[in-house]
Amino acid sequence: MLRRFIDRVTGRTVPPGFEGTLEPDEYVLAACDVKSGGHLVATSLGLWLPGSRRVGWHLISKATWGEGALVLVEAVEAAKAGDAVVLSDMPPVRFVVVNGGRLPDIVHKRVTTSIASRHRQELPGGGAWFVQRKVPGQGGIVLQVRPDPGTSPEAVEQVARDVSAKLRLMPDTTEQ
Repeated sequence: MLRRFIDRVTGRTVPPGFEGTLEPDEYVLAACDVKSGGHLVATSLGLWLPGSRRVGWHLISKATWGEGALVLVEAVEAAKAGDAVVLSDMPPVRFVVVNGGRLPDIVHKRVTTSIASRHRQELPGGGAWFVQRKVPGQGGIVLQVRPDPGTSPEAVEQVARDVSAKLRLMPDTTEQ
């Protein structure tokens, strides 16, 4: 009984049947049951999906809520270009939940606040978003590049290398 109280106060309470393992400094912000089974658990480090896989906040491209469901677009790191990471979006996944509670607001806030800056650049064949995002639990910022379909991969990687090199030369103002 004391253990449950301590877990609740410290944010370590997970839903019954949750199979993931929280990191020592990870805490639960919100959780809900998914109708098809399992749970969505929002923590300080990311969103746990049914099947006990966590997606870091910096790797959620888009999350929308409506009609009792969370639709999630997860990004995967497709390539490196200097210090930048070129992302590719996976197909959207829809989770119908029993009762979302605070989860939609927590997800929206965490995804939004992970973005430090963003800039759109037109490139041959399309364009790309250049987004600086905070990586939860690491204290750093990563430059992510999300190209539009059809954009020249060579152009994306060259501009990403150039931008990451320029950022490396800029003074760090995040500590002030």
